[in-house]
Amino acid sequence: MNNRRKLLVALGASALAAPFGSIAQQPKMHRIGFLGPSSAAGVTSWLEALRAGLRELGYAEGKNLVIEFRWAEGKYERLAELAAELVRLNVELIVTHSTPGAVAAKQATAVIPIVIAEQGDSVATGVVSSLARPGGNITGLNVFSPQTSAKFIQLLKEVQPQIRRFGFLSNPDTTSMAREVFKSMEATAKSLKVELQLFEVRGPQEFESIFAEMAKRRVAAIGVQGDPMLTAHNALVASIAARRRIATIGTPEFAEAGALMGYGADRSVLFRRAAMYVDKILKGAKPDGLPIELPTKFDLVVNMKTAKALGLKIPQSILVQTTKVIE
Repeated sequence: MNNRRKLLVALGASALAAPFGSIAQQPKMHRIGFLGPSSAAGVTSWLEALRAGLRELGYAEGKNLVIEFRWAEGKYERLAELAAELVRLNVELIVTHSTPGAVAAKQATAVIPIVIAEQGDSVATGVVSSLARPGGNITGLNVFSPQTSAKFIQLLKEVQPQIRRFGFLSNPDTTSMAREVFKSMEATAKSLKVELQLFEVRGPQEFESIFAEMAKRRVAAIGVQGDPMLTAHNALVASIAARRRIATIGTPEFAEAGALMGYGADRSVLFRRAAMYVDKILKGAKPDGLPIELPTKFDLVVNMKTAKALGLKIPQSILVQTTKVIE
């Protein structure tokens, strides 16, 4: 075989081998589901934290990862069907958050792994059997909202020592978690000689009437449950409360939206940590062998603009505890 023929054969072989080589080198495309109790707009920063965590672990949407999103838009009755859709798509795992999302995902499948990015208390709500050994196909992160919500009363009582009536705004569609939260708050309220009253809303169309009822009952301050529906409308709740001159406290994001104060775990941090669970499961780990994590850091955010509007002075004892002050 002369040199010219050898060259042509070599070129032909390399041309044939190239497509097969490129196919072999292509990364596996992982497909996961995201079950959202609220809307994408309501959890934008949390979603970005999850995506950032996944990118750090080598996952890029469109290259080796597809995320199938399903949003209930605050209508929890839709979650069961949305979760069933994700199961029919045969996703490798489902990421969700909050009690409504966790319960719907659990009811939809006992086989596909489920990662809870954040939930108040997975044990109290019956989602898992224990934190150390979740059992079944579920793992993730908890925020322990009963304890943090009890802190709401302590903090606002420190700002307004004259408070005698304190309200708790919750969504009755997350009854099991709200009951645990309220029970924890009752003990704190009793110790501080504060009357605790429960106010329930299922949607933003009820906000004006419920705040009118609070004013009628002379409620001076309220804590707001970290429920997806309420979180999605943080700014609206904060503005109505300010107009009624009712001091409000909720999650840190609530203070960012205009409430007087916010206390609790940074959910963006939890969502970023959830990416680690996703990575481990995609690499073969079983959910029942991954203990549920608890937050190690809690943030206290004070909105000084709101404090000024309400004519309140934030004591130094509060300011020294803050992780962020909004001027």
